[in-house]
Amino acid sequence: MGEKNVSTQKDESLMRQFTKAVLNDLQALEQMIADGLMEEGVLRIGAEQEMFLIDSAMHPAPLAMEIMDAANDKRLTTEIGRFNLEANLTPLDFTGDCLRKLESELNEIIGIVKKNADDFNADAVLCGILPTIQQSDLVEKNLTPSPRYSEMNRIITELHGEDRVVHIKGLDELRLHLHDTFVEFCNTSFQIHLQVGMRDFVKYYNWAQAVTAPLLAVAVNSPILLGRRLWHESRLALFQGAVDERSPTQQERSRQPRVTFGRDWLKDSVLEIFHEDVARFRIILTRELEENSLESLSQGKIPALDAWRMHNGTIWRWNRACYGVMNNKPSLRIEARFLPSGPTVADEIANSAFFLGLMIALPQEFGDVTKRMNFDDAKTNFFSAGRNGLRSQLIWLDGKTYPTQELVLQELLPLARKGLSAVNIDAEDIDKYLEILEKRVSHDKTGAQWMLDSLAAMDKTAKPNVRLRTLVSAMKKNQNDGKCLNDWDLAQIEEKSDWVDNYRTVEQFMTRDLFTVRPEDAIELATNLMDWKHVRHVPVEDDAGNLIGIISHRDLLQVFSLNLPKNNEEIVVKNVMRKNLVTISPETPTLEALNLMREKNIGCLPVVKDNKLIGLITAHDFLTVSTKLLEERLKEQTKI
Repeated sequence: MGEKNVSTQKDESLMRQFTKAVLNDLQALEQMIADGLMEEGVLRIGAEQEMFLIDSAMHPAPLAMEIMDAANDKRLTTEIGRFNLEANLTPLDFTGDCLRKLESELNEIIGIVKKNADDFNADAVLCGILPTIQQSDLVEKNLTPSPRYSEMNRIITELHGEDRVVHIKGLDELRLHLHDTFVEFCNTSFQIHLQVGMRDFVKYYNWAQAVTAPLLAVAVNSPILLGRRLWHESRLALFQGAVDERSPTQQERSRQPRVTFGRDWLKDSVLEIFHEDVARFRIILTRELEENSLESLSQGKIPALDAWRMHNGTIWRWNRACYGVMNNKPSLRIEARFLPSGPTVADEIANSAFFLGLMIALPQEFGDVTKRMNFDDAKTNFFSAGRNGLRSQLIWLDGKTYPTQELVLQELLPLARKGLSAVNIDAEDIDKYLEILEKRVSHDKTGAQWMLDSLAAMDKTAKPNVRLRTLVSAMKKNQNDGKCLNDWDLAQIEEKSDWVDNYRTVEQFMTRDLFTVRPEDAIELATNLMDWKHVRHVPVEDDAGNLIGIISHRDLLQVFSLNLPKNNEEIVVKNVMRKNLVTISPETPTLEALNLMREKNIGCLPVVKDNKLIGLITAHDFLTVSTKLLEERLKEQTKI
């Protein structure tokens, strides 16, 4: 998420000074490019690994600060959520055994995180979106305590002016009204960097845009968000919505969002992107600056461009151009931000090998991509791959549409192999990583498809939280065992499971798929719903979704036994429903809810948030849970 040291002052004078510093930085960069100071003739790679921290119940563990302190490793840094961590890998020359070294360092740093997490009864897992995240996790107490994150949340929320809506459709549908940016806690990625020479940067950047779609299609690993099956790479839609600061008016006039694929190919210079980003996107973060970039440049020093880099870090292009200085040489690199974390380190390196090989081979083979492909096709491909993964159809250089599997296996993999060979990557590493990818594509087995297939094969009567926890548990086990995705069996619910951990709060097992009626509905509708769907309680809500009553099977028996309707007399729901309701929130502890039902002698508890009905718990739901909870309590008493 970039520079953590930011100013929290609301000072327009300070903002103007910082804006001038951003413009100075761009002028300095333009001068360095014109004077030939940018590093040429060097290909270099790097990576950033984001990961989730989980507890023993496979739910998010907000322990980032504690684990970082215990690990004391400078490569580790925070992310926006307290249950996310990021590792920054050592830059490597793109040749020889660099891919093997990258994999080795990734395994090393993840091992360090896991070792220190174990002291907190926690672990780390790699996936684009953690399936077990719940809305109760997306709260301010889980925001990493850093001025950058709190200011980003405050400013984006204020600029938007009202609740932003995230609406994603896949196999299921999710619609969120967000008061803040905390849903961004859900996303983690694996970002591969490629440094290229300044003279060829435009050519390489455009090709990066073109190959984004086939690379994403083979790597998708984020199909589940808040229990819904959405896009194969739901991060794309979620990230854009999470940090969208555009007001409704700006959205109506189609102003570009800060999370973007872009609007067109680069024509002549990378400065086209940088000028666009300053002209189009408001500067939202500032900081104290120790350097005047133009003065430093005039003194023969290479400037850090801290002001522009901070602004650049608040615009999330899926392929981002980044500035850096290494060995006193300034350079630009392409940061591919669209890849999800996981499913394993080896799979991530296989994705990287595919991307890097194509980045070398395609410019050599085809020259200028802008003369062979429409930008709109590249953008369409990107979102198609995000929605459908390997089952997408992609438009390629000849203007024809191909099944992704066919395009990758028959054309792109051989080209990637050729590109890796051209920069003298070790032959055994080329074989190893591209074979991992080839098997994955041949078997139609992305991380996303494995999750969806696993869920489809599970017992449908199992509670959703049990099924999602099973997914994460299987991921963790396979990652710890060092198995590539190709060798993963479908996740299966274990016969012996730690049920107590699954049911700590009512949110984890409440019924969300509800049948409801309106107060003006005929009572016969409620009667038939109970009969058809085998339920004993039907909530009553108004057109705005506010819970206003409930009808039970017992209520109906009383109505029809004591108050038989006369000819032409209608009985409506509002005349029968109970209005004095006992309700709970989704964060209510399970034992508290169980005791409440016993004390009040009621058969169900509506779960509400902001007076809106979001779930229901009945006595039937508690049959298994209460037994397990009591067993656990007896075990604890026996130990004492």
